[in-house]
Amino acid sequence: MVTPVNPPPLGRTSPPPPPNPWPRPAPALPEPVRIRVLRLVYGDPRAAAELAARLTERQAAGLDPLPAEPAHLAPALLAARRRAVRALPDDTRLLLLLAAADQYPVATHAFLRAVAAARLDTRPLEAAEAAGLAHATAGGVGFVDPWTRIAAYESAGPADRRDVHRLLARVMHDTGEAPRRSWHRGAGALGPSGRLAAELTAAAAQARDAGDPALAAALAERAAALTPDPRAQSRLLAQATTDAWNSGDGNRARLLAARTPTEAPDGVLALRAGHAGEAFDALLEGAVRAAAARSGPAGTTEENARHLLARAAEAAVYTGDLRRCREAVRVAGRLGIAPPGVLGGLAAAVDGRYEDARDLLEATAGRCGPGGDPTLLVHAAVAALMLGDHTRAATATVRAATAARTRGVTPVVSQAMEFRAYADFWTGRTRAAEAAALDALRQAYATGQDNGACHLQAALAMFAALTGDAALCRERAAAARSHALAHGLGLPAALAQWALALLDLGHGRHDAAAARLRALAGFGPGHGHRAIRHLATPHYVEAAVRTDDTRVARAAHADYDRWARAVGSPDDLALSARCRALLTPGADAVDHYRTALDLHAQGTRAFERAHTELLFGGALRRLRHRTEARERLHGALEAFEAFGAPHHADRARAELRALGAPAASPRAPESPTAHLTAQQLRVARMAAEGATNREIAARLALSPRTIDHHLRGVFSRLGIRSRIELVRLLGEGDGG
Repeated sequence: MVTPVNPPPLGRTSPPPPPNPWPRPAPALPEPVRIRVLRLVYGDPRAAAELAARLTERQAAGLDPLPAEPAHLAPALLAARRRAVRALPDDTRLLLLLAAADQYPVATHAFLRAVAAARLDTRPLEAAEAAGLAHATAGGVGFVDPWTRIAAYESAGPADRRDVHRLLARVMHDTGEAPRRSWHRGAGALGPSGRLAAELTAAAAQARDAGDPALAAALAERAAALTPDPRAQSRLLAQATTDAWNSGDGNRARLLAARTPTEAPDGVLALRAGHAGEAFDALLEGAVRAAAARSGPAGTTEENARHLLARAAEAAVYTGDLRRCREAVRVAGRLGIAPPGVLGGLAAAVDGRYEDARDLLEATAGRCGPGGDPTLLVHAAVAALMLGDHTRAATATVRAATAARTRGVTPVVSQAMEFRAYADFWTGRTRAAEAAALDALRQAYATGQDNGACHLQAALAMFAALTGDAALCRERAAAARSHALAHGLGLPAALAQWALALLDLGHGRHDAAAARLRALAGFGPGHGHRAIRHLATPHYVEAAVRTDDTRVARAAHADYDRWARAVGSPDDLALSARCRALLTPGADAVDHYRTALDLHAQGTRAFERAHTELLFGGALRRLRHRTEARERLHGALEAFEAFGAPHHADRARAELRALGAPAASPRAPESPTAHLTAQQLRVARMAAEGATNREIAARLALSPRTIDHHLRGVFSRLGIRSRIELVRLLGEGDGG
């Protein structure tokens, strides 16, 4: 583990935590940069304020990586800690240096063994405790904060540092300690050494295989510093970049990438944080070079090429660029490699070969067994979503996140949640899905995955559209579209546009919804996405029918129906039947609605089933089939209330009132908080815990104005006027 947080001393009270840092690090910083600043300085608000004031304009905008060396993070704070350490007796400083080398930047847990081997007296630690800098613990030494630990290490001379590293290496004998022993041997080296560089390279591979990419990154970077071979150094820096990225340290990865000419790490970084089109080009070129490489076993080079092609396929998914998708398939064929992941199926769908696309996507979706490669499990989820199999998509994303955690590949965890959001949205698990997406959004920002965060912002806009929160939907969609258009991300751009169209539909603004959805069909690379356009077709047909402009909608439905029949998804077939009902006048539409509901019963898209019931109920009312209309509309109302979709519920009530039927919901809420959306409930709980609007805004990546809007909505829905009442009400709810 790199730069660990020390446990509190046994038998003592740990020092109080720093004040909540969220409102004060740097109010002018964009939220992704704010989160990364706080992570870099261990959540310390003093250090965050100091670092924020020292950032360049490009760093503050998130265009350049943040500084990584402690001396550049909080020099004033670190200088004060150094002065305090240097005021201690020599033997106390030696013990602190030994403890710091044992903990920073790689934790090795060998302090007590080193003390025993060197026959050091630990009583001088009392001086550090008296100075309030450190204390003895059962396992060694606990520093009062990370800055003191860093100061204890950096205030010592190079020779003293090398000596303690060599001492720590000598006492580490267990087989499982080999990579960390190699770390200390490398840190104790006087200068370049091919032998030590080879040892560190092997240790990095061992750490990588053990699922510890943070340790692997530190070892590979140290090996690069020690190797006398420039080509080996470039290769090691590229590997350290990948390891740092996989560990979730996106900032370190960007700094390392700037030191190596290898483009493959740049492609992966660009895929998740840069321009998706440039990422595709770099990854495809990297795949060609990997396949042509003569060094290493043939199976290894082909596997590297396959992996880079899989990441290029992801870039094609995010951009929605049909030309690049076809290009990747051609390159894979030229290299003699089967198109990995969703690439082949996506290309076939782009070309209108829907039966071929179905077979290829089915093969990819079928590779979602537990313990697989996390990236390919994400591909399986995407394939399952394209096939309309939301249950299998949800399973694949859960397994992708589990496999990523097991292997230490932190970024894939939040990436899996990007696609889990679709499955949860359609199957009606909106509250849990929104909460999970918010956590994933924060993780994406912290790990430097701004493109993934953009996708999650668009998904959260979709949730807000469902719950009828217009202000939040527009804010999320604007943030997503702004980033997406600047980074060539067609998928989140189209998803945000779809969310705004859903919001318009929910409020009865059919002209606006039709215009947005019609525009999706004309968007080019980086602006729209064929998959989202396809998913949005049923809503476009509805909006077009309401505006008496069905010419384009009929053509869109014909293509959608061909896809639905090819893949055989009950949900897609149900939605195609609903479109046919909407496009059919009078009583002839009834049979199509019944077909749609029969098919919905075999599928999983619970929200769309409720929406079909609403439309069918309205059609039955106009045909004066009052009894069945009332049953359908009550079913839709109950479902929309369960989903937390108030505007759709209002439409069902309006239809019931037009029938002269009571519109009261047959299901009473279990608690007052059942009236709140997932976002409102989260805001309410933070407010009840004492957080200010600005603090809540920073934690949720929203503006304080939006939080104020949420709290007004919370107070209105709960029938209260103050935060004191909110604390009492939530306390009663939790107690129940």
